[in-house]
Amino acid sequence: MNHHSLRLSRPSFAADRLPKALLRAASLLAMALAWWGHDRSPQGDEAAPVVAAPAAVVPTGGENEARDVARLRQREILDAIRQVECGGGDVAPDGDGGAAIGPYQIHRAYWSDAVQVAPELGGCYEDCRDRAYAERIVAAYMTRYCRSAWQSGDAETVARIHNGGPKGCRKQATIGYWQRVQRHLDESAGDREVR
Repeated sequence: MNHHSLRLSRPSFAADRLPKALLRAASLLAMALAWWGHDRSPQGDEAAPVVAAPAAVVPTGGENEARDVARLRQREILDAIRQVECGGGDVAPDGDGGAAIGPYQIHRAYWSDAVQVAPELGGCYEDCRDRAYAERIVAAYMTRYCRSAWQSGDAETVARIHNGGPKGCRKQATIGYWQRVQRHLDESAGDREVR
């Protein structure tokens, strides 16, 4: 058969054949994308978030709603930390005299701790220069050292541990860092209210 004569047909879409739950999920996804104000696909300007935007931020009830709200909060925290660390971009110069790399300014020990708890992340330390990989490292690190704070979206604990290590939330030296992250979170919340 000649490859030019091969015809691929798209299956017809019949909404009446789809389960109601799938239709509801598609509707909620469309609302979430509209709420976020832009396409967050990997082909867009932004890297696909590791901590995915929730399918919806409207009440769906129960455990799913709590998980969606937590994911949204995690995304906000990551964005605020990245704003403090490198001005919000995806490419950042090395910090701390070359000891911290990438948009989240990750140190080698931080990376090592994260891959110990989540070896499936693979990669090497230099991969922390990539935003998507670095976000997975941050998520693994937070899961290791402050799981409940990460899952509940406790921004202060997450930011202070990111800055000061496993016991960073107890260190006086991380308060200023937290205040900078908090300012970005407050600005982000103000931006959403304007929409």
